[in-house]
Amino acid sequence: MQTIELRPIKLTDFDEVLRWSRDEAFCSANEWPAYRDRDELLKWWETCVTNESEDFMRLGITLDDRLIGYADLACITERSAEIGIAIGDSTLWGQGIGFRAAKRLMDHASVTLGVEMLNAETHEHNVRSRKMFERLGFEEVGRQGAEEWAGKRGSMIEYRVNLQ
Repeated sequence: MQTIELRPIKLTDFDEVLRWSRDEAFCSANEWPAYRDRDELLKWWETCVTNESEDFMRLGITLDDRLIGYADLACITERSAEIGIAIGDSTLWGQGIGFRAAKRLMDHASVTLGVEMLNAETHEHNVRSRKMFERLGFEEVGRQGAEEWAGKRGSMIEYRVNLQ
């Protein structure tokens, strides 16, 4: 079985991030401009790596020690946070990797940070993401606005799960 781990992101991960920026499916799904300028992307990645915000955390997702995506906790408070997962290599989508990474992130949020509730949101047309959140125990708590995702217009679905 493949080993999925979360770890701090590093500047040396940049070559993988650059590959993601050339993956049109990933870019479309994550609202990244495809084929970003290398220097601009490097500056962005350096900012991600050196970020020391108290209410935001980005961890790398590794598959057998290779960086394949990132997992975010945002809007972190004493009781809650917002979770986000991005698998950078679209050839790995649909294999349960995001689910396993999200489960690890949920455990980290609960055990290490003491977070009691996680929020998430995804586009109504992002069926894989919706199924993942529902399988993780998240419940739909609302829908808002209309945004475009992967060329389709639809509402953003808000999810919540109690970790206690």
